[in-house]
Amino acid sequence: MTTHLMAKSRLAIAALAALAGALATSATWAQNFPITSGQRQTATAVAQKGVPLSELAANAPDRYTVKSGDTLWGISSLFLKSPWRWPELWGMNLDEIKNPHRIYPGQILILERANGVATLKLANPVGESAAAPETVRVSPRTRYETLPDFALPTLRTSVIEAFLAEPMIVDAAGLSAAARIVATQEERVLLARGDRAYARGTESPLLDNQNREQLFRVFRNATPLKDPGTGEILAYEAQYVGKATLARGESTTDVNGPEGSTLSAVVPATIDIISAKEEMRVGDRLLPEPPKQFASYTPRAPEGRIAGRIVSVYGSTSIVNASQNQVVAINLGKRDGIESGHVLAIQKDGARIVDKSDPTKPLMKLPDERNGLLMVFSTYERVSYALILEIIDGVRVGDRLINPR
Repeated sequence: MTTHLMAKSRLAIAALAALAGALATSATWAQNFPITSGQRQTATAVAQKGVPLSELAANAPDRYTVKSGDTLWGISSLFLKSPWRWPELWGMNLDEIKNPHRIYPGQILILERANGVATLKLANPVGESAAAPETVRVSPRTRYETLPDFALPTLRTSVIEAFLAEPMIVDAAGLSAAARIVATQEERVLLARGDRAYARGTESPLLDNQNREQLFRVFRNATPLKDPGTGEILAYEAQYVGKATLARGESTTDVNGPEGSTLSAVVPATIDIISAKEEMRVGDRLLPEPPKQFASYTPRAPEGRIAGRIVSVYGSTSIVNASQNQVVAINLGKRDGIESGHVLAIQKDGARIVDKSDPTKPLMKLPDERNGLLMVFSTYERVSYALILEIIDGVRVGDRLINPR
C-alpha cells in the first residue's frame, strides 16, 4: 500500500510540474514581454552563423548555472560586450530557447567556441532543475497552492516599483486645472491615512462616478523640468505625498443669507486619504490615478539617432550627481520616438585643459567618453524617466545621451 501511494505521489508531482509549466507560459501567470520582428530576425541570423568571438565579453564563462535573482540583462552582460544586444544571445541558442524571457533558475548555459564564432547550449530542458524531485507521501485531502512564475525578469523591477506609483508629470495646463484640497474636518492642519478632507475642482467640479472607484494622487510643489541646453520648461514634476479616494462628488446647496435671503453655496467633494507618504494639507493638489499599463522593460537600442541630456535626478532639485540604480529624468520623450526599454549611453563631457607643452598654451577640449548606460522605463510627451544600469564615474545633470554602440 505504501509503495502504491508513493507511486501515485510521483505521478501527482509530475502532473503538478506539467501544470506549472503550462501556467508559466500563459498570459495570466507569465511575463509575456513582446518580441519584435527585428529582434527575432537578429536572433535567426545569429542562429545561422553564430556570434563573432570579438563580440563576447572579456570574461565570458564557459558554463553558467542560472540563479534566482538573475536577470536577462545580467546574463547578457556575462556573455556579450553589449547587454542590450540580447537578441544575439538568444540567437546563440534559438533551437532550445523559444522565448528569451523564459529562462529559469537551475538551467545550465554552456558557451562553445569554434571556427571564430560562439554558440550557446542548454544543458537541461526549460523549466527543469538539475535535482530530481523528492518522493512525497500524500493524504486523501485537497491541497492547492498558487504557482508563481519563476522565469527570469529582464531586470530587477524592485528598484523602480515604488517609483512607478509616485511621480506625476504634468504640463502647465494640467497643473492649473488640477483639483485642490480646500478644507479638513475639525480644522486639522495636517492629514494622514484614514482622515477625511474636502476638495474642489478648479476648472470643473469633482463629480462622483457611480460605476467605478475614483482614485487620486495627492501632490504639491510641482517642480519645472528645464532643458539643460535651452532652459525651456519641458514639463512639471509633481511631488507625490499620498493617495485619496472620492467618497462624494461636488454639488451646490441653498443656505440662509442675511435678512431671510437664500444663497447658493458650493458643497465641496468629500475625499478619504487611503495612503500617505507625507502629511497632507489644505492647498495640496489632486490628479486622477493613471490607468495601470503593462510595461515591457525589454532592453534594446533605439532605431533612430538619439541626442539628449539628463534633466534632473529624481527625489531632489538640489542633487546634481547620480549613481547606479538611481532614477533620472531626460529631455527625450514620445515625440522623439523614445519607448520603454530603450538603452542610451551616457557621455561624460571631456575636460577643458591648457596644453602646457605648447609654448602658445592653446586651450584643448578632451574627447567625450562613455560613462555608463541607462534604460528608459516611463515615457511622457517631452520627458522620460530612466534607470542608470551601469556607471563608471558620477553622472551629472546635463550629461549627454547618445545611441549605445
